[in-house]
Amino acid sequence: MRRHPPVPSLVFDTYWYFASERQSIFHARAGGAEAPWTDDPVLGAYKFTNAYRASDRTSQFLIKRVIYNEDHDWPSTLLRVLLFKVFNKTATWNLLEASLGPMSLNNFSSERINAVLDDAIASGTAIYSNAYIMPSGAASMRQARKHRMHIALLSDIVRGSVSADIQKANSMEQAYNIIRSVPSFGPFLAMQFLVDLNYTQFLNFSEMDFVVPGPGARDGIRKCFQSLGDYDETDVIRWVAERQELELSTRGLEFKTLWGRPLQLIDCQNLFCEVDKYARVAHPEVEGRTGRTRIKQRFRAHAEQLTPWYPPKWGINEKIRQCQAAPGPSRE
Repeated sequence: MRRHPPVPSLVFDTYWYFASERQSIFHARAGGAEAPWTDDPVLGAYKFTNAYRASDRTSQFLIKRVIYNEDHDWPSTLLRVLLFKVFNKTATWNLLEASLGPMSLNNFSSERINAVLDDAIASGTAIYSNAYIMPSGAASMRQARKHRMHIALLSDIVRGSVSADIQKANSMEQAYNIIRSVPSFGPFLAMQFLVDLNYTQFLNFSEMDFVVPGPGARDGIRKCFQSLGDYDETDVIRWVAERQELELSTRGLEFKTLWGRPLQLIDCQNLFCEVDKYARVAHPEVEGRTGRTRIKQRFRAHAEQLTPWYPPKWGINEKIRQCQAAPGPSRE
C-alpha cells in the first residue's frame, strides 16, 4: 500500500540551502581560503555544526586523537571513546591524558581520574561541554558529584558484557539497544555514542542503516513539513537522505560532497537540528515544538587551519591528499 509522503513547508527549501551553503563554507575553510567564507548573515554570525557530523571539530578530535592516535584494542577503544564523549570536551581529555598518561583499559583508575577532575572543578574549570546535557544518572548510582557517577558508570561498562555485546551485534539497531540499556543513556545519547564508536576500526555498520532523531531534529522536522503524511520522524530522515540528489538538483543547488561521500542518515538528522536553529532567525514566523526564538552561540573562527581526516575505512583521506596536491578547488 502506497504511503502518503511528507508535505514540505517553505523551510524545507531552507534545509537544502543550508546544507549546501554550510558545506561550501567547510570546503572553503579546508582549502585555506580567508574569511569571510559566506555572504549569508546568519551563517556568518552564529555557530552551526557542519553538514557532515564527522567534520565537526569535536568529531575530528575524537577520530584523530582518541581513536586513531595509537593502536588500541577494542575494549580500550570503547573506554577511550566513552570517556571522551561523556564530557565531550577536548580540554578535559587533554587534562586527563597530561595528568595520567594515555588512557587504556590497563591503566584505567576511577580514583585517579576522579582526583584530577575534582582538582579541575575546585580551580573553577568547566569539565563538561555545553553541546548537550549529560544526565546525573539513575537513582541507584547517585554520587556526591556528577562526574563521579559517570566515571563509576564507565567502570561498570568496561568491566561488564557491554563491550563484547556491542562487537557481536548483527545490526546497528541491535548495537544501539545494547548501549541504550546502560543506565542514564537515553535515546539521543545512545545514538550519538554509537555513531562515535562506529568511527572505529572495530565496528563497520553503514550510517544508512539506522538513526534515532534527537529533540532538536524533531523540532527541525516540524518546521520543514506542514504534514508528515504517513511517515514518522525516522522515516522522514531516511526519505530526505535517499532523495538528496533530487532535492538539491530541483533547487539548482551545488553541493560539494565529502569527497564523494553523500549525506548519511546521521548527517541529515543533524541538519534538521541545525535548520531548526537557523530558522529561528531566517523564519521567525515558523514555530517549532520548543518555542525557542534565538540562537545562543555566536560564531568565532579558530586560528588553526582545518585539516580534515576521517576513518580510513571510508576511503576519503587519499582523495583529500590528492585534492590538496592538485591546483584549484575540489569540485566533488
